[in-house]
Amino acid sequence: MPVRPALRGAAALAAAALVLTGCGAGDDEGTTADRGSASDSSAFPVTVSTAFGDVTIDEEPQRVVALGWSDAETALALGVQPVGASDWLGFGGEGVGPWAEGLYDEAPQIIETLEPSLEAIAALEPDLILDTRSSGEQDRYEALEKIAPTVGQPEGVGPYQTTWQQQLELVGQALGRSDRAEELTAEVDQAFSDAAAEHPEFEGTEVAVGAFTSAGFGAYVRGDARVDFMEQLGFENAPAVQDLATENFFVPVSEEQVSLLDAELTVAFPIFVEAAEFTANPLWQALASVREGRAVVLEDTTLVNAFSSGSSLGIRYALDNAVPLFADALA
Repeated sequence: MPVRPALRGAAALAAAALVLTGCGAGDDEGTTADRGSASDSSAFPVTVSTAFGDVTIDEEPQRVVALGWSDAETALALGVQPVGASDWLGFGGEGVGPWAEGLYDEAPQIIETLEPSLEAIAALEPDLILDTRSSGEQDRYEALEKIAPTVGQPEGVGPYQTTWQQQLELVGQALGRSDRAEELTAEVDQAFSDAAAEHPEFEGTEVAVGAFTSAGFGAYVRGDARVDFMEQLGFENAPAVQDLATENFFVPVSEEQVSLLDAELTVAFPIFVEAAEFTANPLWQALASVREGRAVVLEDTTLVNAFSSGSSLGIRYALDNAVPLFADALA
């Protein structure tokens, strides 16, 4: 899967941190279908409040295009199969992680992520566009809204910072499946509570979540799905990192600042590079958390993607597979 060319300046590192991969439009066209979760057609018309104003959806959507990060996985979790979707994490195929395999009857047409083809979207004749976790520009919204009712991020939420709970709520409302969205939210919350209860050592433990790209080190701040994941387990994002937060979810870390990644637990992963490119770095090896075995390097692509997905389906996979690694490191 080809990598999307980097954006200019600081946006380049942020784009890499998103694990953005550009995917060309495919030829397959799916159909919206119910799988194991009925909608409440009597709920329509529904009005969804977003950062761009209220969006009214008059009838139950039959042809959904899911453009935002994890919008497709969220729709699938609610029993709706988008006819078009963006593949933000470069999975290929149906554009979703293995935790969502088998939920499509027919693969969606894959739509570019950063600069979606308006022509390709319009050709799918959607009656609803989901864009709840994306760059969130006004121009992007206005262009999409001309094609079909578009549900963007919530009021007051920055680019890519819609939480998994907010995403489930928005998509559930738009699809007439709010009851199922609430059930899924409760199920994931319970899974977090169970994991935290099994590992009381997580409570209040400072964690630094970092990544390494061709541009160097970086760290995530509160509002990013990865940090939110850790904090819902009871961890606290390292104050030294959090103090660098701006409106972005990811902050570059210069070689002089690598010590910021030193915390009671350090979690890091490579993006489009081999892990050895930073694990062999003397600056990384000098971190106390690394020397003392309190660092977790996520090298398995599937696990990294689950950890980064911010979807109810991906989160459950990450809880099952990443939490034991965190516990081992703290043991």
